[in-house]
Formats: sequence, structure tokens, C-alpha cells
Amino acid sequence: MGLRPSSHAAHSAMPRYRITIEYDGTCFVGWQAQAQGVSVQSALQEAIQRFCGESAIVKGAGRTDAGVHAWGQVAHFDLVKSWDPFRVQEAINFHLKPHAAVVLECAVVGEDFDARFSAVQRHYVYRILCRRARPVLDANRVWWLPHDLDHDAMADAASVFVGRHDFTTFRAAQCQAQSPLKTLDAFAVARSGLEIRLSVSARSFLHNQVRSMVGSLKLVGEGKWNRTDLAAALAARDRTRCGPVAPAAGLYLARVDYPAPAGERALRVT
Repeated sequence: MGLRPSSHAAHSAMPRYRITIEYDGTCFVGWQAQAQGVSVQSALQEAIQRFCGESAIVKGAGRTDAGVHAWGQVAHFDLVKSWDPFRVQEAINFHLKPHAAVVLECAVVGEDFDARFSAVQRHYVYRILCRRARPVLDANRVWWLPHDLDHDAMADAASVFVGRHDFTTFRAAQCQAQSPLKTLDAFAVARSGLEIRLSVSARSFLHNQVRSMVGSLKLVGEGKWNRTDLAAALAARDRTRCGPVAPAAGLYLARVDYPAPAGERALRVT
């Protein structure tokens, strides 16, 4: 799919593009490029290479693990030539086929924009399907449990996580963050029919933090733990006190928010 460079002046010596991406993480080894397997990052970089011949590095807002999905992952990359953003979006999507990923939006941004470090809030959603029959249409997209959960108890207990805490109990042993201290702005649990959705928002998260918290809240929903047990696990700052880590299949990077330029509303990338 050949394209001609845009005649419009670039924002900088190397135009920077911000893209919003939707993907099914089932067949990817995660966001980050790895030696083995196809990652979302490598698929995007290959698509860019095919349409314009440039070897761009695509940097994402969140390094989702293998099997984790996204409705609103955000990334940026620089190109030597200036292109119309719509044409960039169309070309990347053409060359992404048959990967389960698509660019929803593309825009030219200033060189000071960084998908990861400019983000002011990240929103994740975790889906749990509670029913006897296994999922078919939602296979690999929910955490399937053949029994029900008390979502009201889970919602009450989830409030324990809101605020600034040491989340050592709820982060992976291989987490590379310098500090286990994080501030959770919101943690909601809602039910729609047989599905329970857990929505959590923070500026940033530790590795496996959301899945670790969801796994422990499942114990609350089953009546094996209560709010006090969850609070004690958090206070212990001990990884061995965490409940079983929820599987990747139910987790979605839903949205990333960025600060607005002066005089404008905050940018919500959906």
C-alpha cells in the first residue's frame, strides 16, 4: 500500500505520531518486543516498516503481558518524513493484517509527548464471567468461573485498595518498579447479568498489580476472605499473602488520559 509524504509542514524535524490501538492479546507474547513470538510492538513496527520503509520504535503507554487485551492502548513513534495522520492509520491497519490489532486513531503531536511518561491516568477493566457453561464467544476474553461470586462483598472490599499504599503483596516478584508505593484513584465492581466487571484507575501500576488484586477479590467473592483479610494482606507487604493471580484473559487496558494544553479540556484517549 504505497503512500506519498504529506506536503504539510512537520511539527518538528522528525514528526511524532500518537496512535490509539485495540488488540486481542491472545496470540501476542505481550506488548514488548521479544526474541520469541510476535508482540504488539513488533507487529506495529513491522507494519510501519512495510508502508514507509522506516525502522521506527513504537513506545506504548502500558506494557501489557501475554494474553492481556486493549481497548485503548496508546503509543507514539517518530518518522523522518511527514505523512497525513489518516493515511498513516490506514496504511498501518492494512499491513497489520492478519494480526488481531488495529489502530483506532492517529494524530501528529509535539515532540514533548511521550505515550508512557506523559500519561496522567490509566484505566483497566477486568471481566469475570460467572456461569455454569464455558464461554464460546468470549473464550480467552474473560475469566470464566462456573460458580457465582458475591459482587457486593467484592465492591466493599475493593475500597481497601483506594488511596496510596505499599502494594508489595500485589506485585510480581520480577516487577522492576523502584518503589512499591502506588496511588489508586478508583476501584469499582459492577455486575451486568452474569458478568462482573472490575474497573481500576491510577497514574501507573506495578507489574501484575491489577491481576493480583482481582485474584484476591475473587476469594472475597467466594466467601473465603472478607474485607479485613484483604486489608491484612495489603498491610503485610508480603507477596506470599496474595491470593491466586487472575489470568491474563480477563484484563483490558481500557483508556489512557493525558494532560490538556492550556485552555483545553483533559485529553481522554478512548
